[in-house]
Amino acid sequence: MDLLFITDPPGKLKACKDTSVAMMRAAQTRGHAVSLSTSDDLVWNSGVVETRATRIDLAPDDSLWYSARGEERRHLADFDAVLMRQDPPFDMEYVSATWLLSAAERAGARVFNAPRALREHNEKLAIAEFPAFIVPTLVARDMDSLHGFIDEHGDAILKPLDGMGGAGIFRVRRDDPNRNVIVETISAFGRRTVMAQRFIPEIVHGDKRVLLIDGKPVPYTLARIPKPGETRGNLAAGGRGVAQPLTAREREIAETLGPVLAARGLLLVGLDVIGDWLTEINVTSPTCFREIQDQTSFDVSAMFVEALEARSGKGVARSGSSGAGDASLPTPVTRKSPP
Repeated sequence: MDLLFITDPPGKLKACKDTSVAMMRAAQTRGHAVSLSTSDDLVWNSGVVETRATRIDLAPDDSLWYSARGEERRHLADFDAVLMRQDPPFDMEYVSATWLLSAAERAGARVFNAPRALREHNEKLAIAEFPAFIVPTLVARDMDSLHGFIDEHGDAILKPLDGMGGAGIFRVRRDDPNRNVIVETISAFGRRTVMAQRFIPEIVHGDKRVLLIDGKPVPYTLARIPKPGETRGNLAAGGRGVAQPLTAREREIAETLGPVLAARGLLLVGLDVIGDWLTEINVTSPTCFREIQDQTSFDVSAMFVEALEARSGKGVARSGSSGAGDASLPTPVTRKSPP
């Protein structure tokens, strides 16, 4: 296959833990061609969407993880698959990029995750579709409503709808002396919509990342365990990642949501689960491949590339081939089974 990854600027990617880099390496190992681009490079011109694509070779060295073969202007529809892997913020520039990707789809491009699905699944609010799996939750910008929720439940988490990596998240108790200023700040005095959730004490055991690949759960989660004195498990907020086998409850959530989300064009989804409860549905650029692979030897990246091949209607390329789409001589992939 001939693959295009749309990412943040390559110089900002930390290859030692970056999921996009892990995907690219797995794709190259299976003989596929890999090119890089950013959303800044997307252009609609005379009815087609094109980009400035850099063809790369992946290296095992995390400090010098790729070398560029060359750069050319190409139509997105010319690639076998386009992978949108840009990190949030999900601002208007991100939305504009999804509009361009939708235009590319209409011209024949295969884009994952599907741009329409990216627009329609806010990573915080998407859980509202699955009320059986969530704790009491309120979404509002009215400050009286937010205070009423805190009064009712006594201990709550407040977070913006467009944040990532634990940024802007507050834990607020009923008797918190800073309660008023927290509500004023996070809601911008009632001008910004906020999600409030009842605090889940099981956070001490980790905020679990459950990965869905084409609707099927990866058999391991990454429990992101908060550092002492912290209520956020996000790795970006100092959490410690520990890979663990899926629990029965996590599998129930994953197997219920998986087919629904996959049918909407969401090839890769990261569910966040604390205790028995679903807290977020991450669709923009779910992570944690490297941490799970390094700790369990289960090849999440190979599982993803296999699913991408199936979705794109392309077989496995010959190992070492410089071209795309050669379906002969599949490369065997060994994955460790869960205990």
